[in-house]
Amino acid sequence: MTTPSEKLRHFASDNYAGLCPEAWDALVEANHHHTPSYGDDPWTSKAADLIRDVFETDCEVFFVFNGTAANSLALASLCQSYHSIICQDTAHVETDECGAPEFFSNGTKVLLVPGPDGKLEPASIERLVKRRTDIHFPKPKAVSLTQATELGTVYSLDELTAIGQCASKLGLRVHMDGARFANAVASLGVAPKQLAWEAGIDVLCLGGTKNGGAVGEAVVFFNRDLAYEFDYRCKQAGQLASKMRFLSAPWVGMLKDGAWLRHAAHANQMAARLAQGIRALPGVPILFPPQANSVFVQLPTPLVDALHQRGWRFYTFIGQGGCRLMCSWDTTEQDVDGLVSDLRELATGA
Repeated sequence: MTTPSEKLRHFASDNYAGLCPEAWDALVEANHHHTPSYGDDPWTSKAADLIRDVFETDCEVFFVFNGTAANSLALASLCQSYHSIICQDTAHVETDECGAPEFFSNGTKVLLVPGPDGKLEPASIERLVKRRTDIHFPKPKAVSLTQATELGTVYSLDELTAIGQCASKLGLRVHMDGARFANAVASLGVAPKQLAWEAGIDVLCLGGTKNGGAVGEAVVFFNRDLAYEFDYRCKQAGQLASKMRFLSAPWVGMLKDGAWLRHAAHANQMAARLAQGIRALPGVPILFPPQANSVFVQLPTPLVDALHQRGWRFYTFIGQGGCRLMCSWDTTEQDVDGLVSDLRELATGA
């Protein structure tokens, strides 16, 4: 049995983790001298160029403080107030943004569609779009995907391509909430562009905070026309950082030598190890395929309480029930094995 004081890492969120070394080193280096403000600095320029290199295309890149701003402002750029956004019913933009997508788009309605394992399906999108086409209904204009999903699953290339083709046929723009995009890329072992613009994604909110960054996400417009005056939208929303280099420098550290994918792959591996350990336990079912860096399990309330008493932290309100166990870039095998050991002892008395 471990004790709370021994555990430096938990499984509640990858936001719990600190900065990865590459991000920290870049942040320290960016602090050594004066440099122009409001994004007119070499760090921001370099970070944007590295993102273009990663995706192998000439995209527009903006840096904002957090994922709520990234998703909400990106969606607002795709829609008018009389439009609607289609998303899966567990999507972060619906369940965890406090109405920000609707607020920043001046009232664009979010329409929910159920789907297996946290995913949208083309047939469901098409049914919703064609269900009503009269002027009394908010006209569907955008599809919002989450990759990896809120349930720890990953859209395959074929699934993304099918949705992209469906959206194109129906005249819809496609937004991707990529808070854990790196984990999806590492899981599938493909080029980032294949999960992005090649699959029909118009704008990607690329997450860095959950993958070892300090603060700040990147909004990446593959459809450059949709980025028109997005800089003004960011300024109005309070997302134009005066010392922008402190948002962008960590990206340089994470991207220049591929650390972003190495850290994501490690987090995925720790989740796979955790799932393997849990599968050996009786009465602890895994709820969804663990394809990225989280494992969802069904635990009885007494077992949840007992784990909390031992100091383990994890969420029980995300997705479609159960407990979410989230691994991070700095999760260790000892962390995973310690949690599995306590689970085994509490579940079986062994």
